[in-house]
Amino acid sequence: MLRSLVAAALSYRVLVLALALTVAGLGAWAFVNLPVDAYPNIAQTQVKMILKAPGMTPEEVESRVITPIEMEMLGIPNQAILRSTAKYAIADITIDFTDGTDIYWARQQVAERLSGVMADLPASVSGGLAPISTPLSDVYMFTIEGPLSLQQKRELLDWTIRPALRTVPGVADVNALGGFVRTFEVRPDLVALAGTGLSTADISAAIESGNRNDGAGRLTSGEESLIVRAVGAIRTVEDLQSLVIASRDGRIVQLGDVATIGIGSLTRYGAVSKNGKAEAVEGLVIALRGADARQVVDGVRARLAELQKTLPAGTHVDVFYDRSDLIGRASARSRKRCSRRRSSWSCCSSCSWATGGRRRSSPRPCRWRPSSPSCSCAAWGCRRT
Repeated sequence: MLRSLVAAALSYRVLVLALALTVAGLGAWAFVNLPVDAYPNIAQTQVKMILKAPGMTPEEVESRVITPIEMEMLGIPNQAILRSTAKYAIADITIDFTDGTDIYWARQQVAERLSGVMADLPASVSGGLAPISTPLSDVYMFTIEGPLSLQQKRELLDWTIRPALRTVPGVADVNALGGFVRTFEVRPDLVALAGTGLSTADISAAIESGNRNDGAGRLTSGEESLIVRAVGAIRTVEDLQSLVIASRDGRIVQLGDVATIGIGSLTRYGAVSKNGKAEAVEGLVIALRGADARQVVDGVRARLAELQKTLPAGTHVDVFYDRSDLIGRASARSRKRCSRRRSSWSCCSSCSWATGGRRRSSPRPCRWRPSSPSCSCAAWGCRRT
């Protein structure tokens, strides 16, 4: 068998050489593009659902949100574990699938059933599927430093930095933590409402219907046409104050007549502090499941370098966690260990070759002492370093 294989290889030298070069090229390409990470992905296929239920206690979240969803999720093929966590105003539901299940197929099954049960949940409940990631997908963390306020830093992260980083290949999502999310606050004056015969429901309906832009047709003049638009989208506090709610006895009632309007923030369920001294605004980059963490971090670095030119004066991004540093140290240590093992193996092989003519008279093998980089041949007492 072996003789015929060698004879065939010698008969087709060019073909064998071409196959060897092809295999070597594919091996070199695979070595260069091999994903390297400090934390191997050993997690099962996992789909996570996160829903917000404002004002609900953990008991209400469990009974009114989690229980209907869990009942709907029962029976999904290849489902291994279904677990959930109820917190104040937040429902966290996780489904683990068996090994080998395609993540996109699993998410499709969960999304179909979730869309069917959302109509049965309270109207204030919102949310959906979490990004395609693993518990070890946090690869890059940073804070925004500078003279801006916490609200301005959060706006900068939400509307400038986060959309830019989400376009980096391999990034599943960018979480924004800390700061204040800017909102318009409308505080009705109950006395003024009673005097005009209006209610808070009228205010809510007026704001919802008035916060939009509508088309008003076209004006044609010869061969030209002008598009007419009614601009009503709310941008400033003054826009809200001038919003018309109703007409009473020929008098127009505006929102500013029956309510106090100002700038506020969404209700916060936590905060981010830096070094335990002051609050901060943090950005957390989550890598896509199966992505090369080192390439993702390199892409995030390059994109942040581009964004630095557009940030306000005195504002910069302060990085406090970078997965590539850990990957570099872990891979360097692995290479060091592998090089030591290769050195010891070559040393023992050299000892065996040097004493090969005399080893027949002794069954004692060549041994390597792990405590020393040297190799000692216990059979003949030779020592090579």
